[in-house]
Amino acid sequence: MSNQKLNTYLKEIADPCEIKKNLTFHLARHTFTTIVTLSNGVPIETVSKLLEHSRVSTPQIYAKVVEKKVSDEMQILRKK
Repeated sequence: MSNQKLNTYLKEIADPCEIKKNLTFHLARHTFTTIVTLSNGVPIETVSKLLEHSRVSTPQIYAKVVEKKVSDEMQILRKK
């Protein structure tokens, strides 16, 4: 499936959901990386494999560290 066709399907899904943001494959991939995996403690090595990257450093380029994740990790560190 091409990115263009996938983007068309995402727009079709967004309309009935009243999502105003321009949904794209890249946005979906970025959201999956940051919100679904990294924010929930999935190791970057696993994320790299899920995204089919050959190097672990590749998803680090666009995977932001979410503020909640930093806060949660600091809470764990305080308890130790």
